[in-house]
Amino acid sequence: MVESDRRAHRLTALRELLGRADLDALLITSLPNVRYLTGFSGSNALLAVTAKECLLITDFRYETQVAEEVGRAASVRIESSNLWTGLWSALPAMAGVDRVGFESAHLLHRDFARLLEQGTRWTWRPTTDLVEQLREQKDEGEIARIERAIGMAEEALSRTLQTLRPGLTETQVAGLLERNLRDAGSEAFPFDSIVASGPRSALPHARASDRVLGTGDLVLLDFGAVAHGYCSDITRTVVLGRADETQREIYDIVCEANRRASGAIRVGMQGMAADAVARDYIAARGFGDAFGHSLGHGIGLEVHEAPRLAKTVEAALTAGSVVTIEPGIYRVGWGGVRIEDDVLLTAQGPRVLTGFSRDLLEIV
Repeated sequence: MVESDRRAHRLTALRELLGRADLDALLITSLPNVRYLTGFSGSNALLAVTAKECLLITDFRYETQVAEEVGRAASVRIESSNLWTGLWSALPAMAGVDRVGFESAHLLHRDFARLLEQGTRWTWRPTTDLVEQLREQKDEGEIARIERAIGMAEEALSRTLQTLRPGLTETQVAGLLERNLRDAGSEAFPFDSIVASGPRSALPHARASDRVLGTGDLVLLDFGAVAHGYCSDITRTVVLGRADETQREIYDIVCEANRRASGAIRVGMQGMAADAVARDYIAARGFGDAFGHSLGHGIGLEVHEAPRLAKTVEAALTAGSVVTIEPGIYRVGWGGVRIEDDVLLTAQGPRVLTGFSRDLLEIV
């Protein structure tokens, strides 16, 4: 459970944002945002926040869970039929509410229609990232949970590499990795684990397939763990057998790009400037066209959240953000290398949270 004072602080900060946006209330439909503000981890909820009230509406399946997780952080209404029925019943009783914001990035069209058809009493205004901008800056408790998730992922990777061998399929390796994640304590998988071998490692977001691993293959593993709702996201690329000269060259370039970016990112730096640290180095080594995705993204309650480190992002990085640094080089028909770490941004500089070796590992 999130400590009550942290939830109270988050709600106070959100109410300040509502005041600046000239809103009397915010309807929150994003489940990660609901969890951030109240501690509730169920799969069905609406949350209404006004200047003085915080009402969470869920269904009978979560009656016990919501009491345990939310406590006094919000008033709770258990709705026996439809959550929206509960909202239309409760919202008129909330004092001083006329202009209500809704999360435009998270509201389904059918639910937006409900606002227009059943919510005509109120003025509805779209909002973007009001809660997400608060989530960007992690507190000590959130950082500890991310670090725990990183530890689980590293433990699972270590165990998996001990059993990696030619003859296994990518799907079998993914199964071993995910079993090891569970054994390490991960409560879920933040995304489908990526295991890509040989030429398929050139696919940055490859799905594990029935391809059989062979001696000499690059094997790319991208995965994460979840601890109390908070995610880690790690990638390592290994060679099954002895690495050849080209594999070593490309691996060393990616590793150096990772090292430079992880050490150079700073609070206040634009996302595009952070991205350029790794991108410019890779380009100078002749592989600029082979690094097609962005350098990284924030992690927390979601595996992809603010901030973004990309060549088009002008927004500045903030203290307390935990971001991924994941440069890569991908050559069609040959394979790819990516090395991904999780990094905390502090006022004193970056702190790499991932401790697993970045040396080229040859599995023999």
